[in-house]
Amino acid sequence: MDVIVIGGGASGLVAAIKMREAGANVTIIEKNNKLGKKLLVTGNGHCNFWNKNQDINKYHSNDMDIFKEIYEAKNKEVLDFFDKLGIVYKEINGYYYPYSMQASSILRVLEVKIQKLGINVVLGETVKKISKSTIFQIVTDSNTYICDKVVMAVGSKAGIREGGSYSLVEDLGHTLIQVSPSLVQLVGKDNYYKDWAGVRSEAKLKLIQGAEVIKEEAGEVQFTDYGISGICVFNLSGIVARSLALEKELVVEINLVSWFKGSKSEFEKWLDNRALEFKNYGIEEMLEGFLNYKLIKVILKLLKIKEDAKYQDIDKKGLVDMLWSFKFRVKNTKDFSNAQVCSGGVRLTEVNPKTLESLKVKGLYLCGEVLDVDGDCGGYNLGFAWISGMIVGEHIND
Repeated sequence: MDVIVIGGGASGLVAAIKMREAGANVTIIEKNNKLGKKLLVTGNGHCNFWNKNQDINKYHSNDMDIFKEIYEAKNKEVLDFFDKLGIVYKEINGYYYPYSMQASSILRVLEVKIQKLGINVVLGETVKKISKSTIFQIVTDSNTYICDKVVMAVGSKAGIREGGSYSLVEDLGHTLIQVSPSLVQLVGKDNYYKDWAGVRSEAKLKLIQGAEVIKEEAGEVQFTDYGISGICVFNLSGIVARSLALEKELVVEINLVSWFKGSKSEFEKWLDNRALEFKNYGIEEMLEGFLNYKLIKVILKLLKIKEDAKYQDIDKKGLVDMLWSFKFRVKNTKDFSNAQVCSGGVRLTEVNPKTLESLKVKGLYLCGEVLDVDGDCGGYNLGFAWISGMIVGEHIND
């Protein structure tokens, strides 16, 4: 049986290895001049390839019941797979990295296995068209190939300004959930962001839609001239993209005093006591002990409070509200070129969850980012790539 894998990224490489081990003749067609190009930059080049905390709520899909079935089939085998490839890994706060802390180590063991198995690799060719009669015909920008089965591991639009290979699956009859940037920065609606640009601060975040809290995160927020960034922001961005596509209004509430261990009313009392202790200080001077001066200036400007005003003379409630839940009005996400992954893709209702074979075209399999699954930061997106590649590879003979 001849199988062509379109895409030499994480899911495609794993699928190819598993299929070859099952006896198939496998060819990988990769549009770039090397395999695993995106894999090399994951985790800032360190490749956080798995996470000890395999909470299913770290993953997102419009068909979570189907995703759960896919995920539970293989998630306990991922570390064993890399053990057998020879990877020695280290765990840091539940995040798994190759012991070298180099993404190239992960890619290299995959490449070595591909070479040892005799898998054919075609680099620098872009697939333009896929058609099927009794067999598949694949047309690239320079060649035509035929095969019995096809694995679509084409990735997503993340990290590129235009293009992507979604049209290939649409031409084969699949429908897409709207594809949007995910694990990406958030752009705000207001005009004061240049005043806080460059600030980093620990915070707690709540994504609010109407009166409903959609998701909560905590961590370091990076305040930028367009809005906000940071891992905790990235983990909100997939939901933000889906909601904005439905024209929903969103606000991120930022608790700027997340270090305070107590309730909002207790924080207000703490602030009152601090004002008594520093009664001769202006409000800016009083706040500088626990808040970045750029954030202070933004808050005082928004509340129309003079920097030398005394605490007892200002709108205390407004100040407490803003420190406890600063309201960042979301306009958009940054574009695909800034995104680490995408949300959306082919609906899981259009594949067999046991094999990931297309329910539209017999012999066509889909894995990785082309499917409507995305995860939080922390190795979850690579986690789904490994799992989906393993499932396809092990069921190619079904």
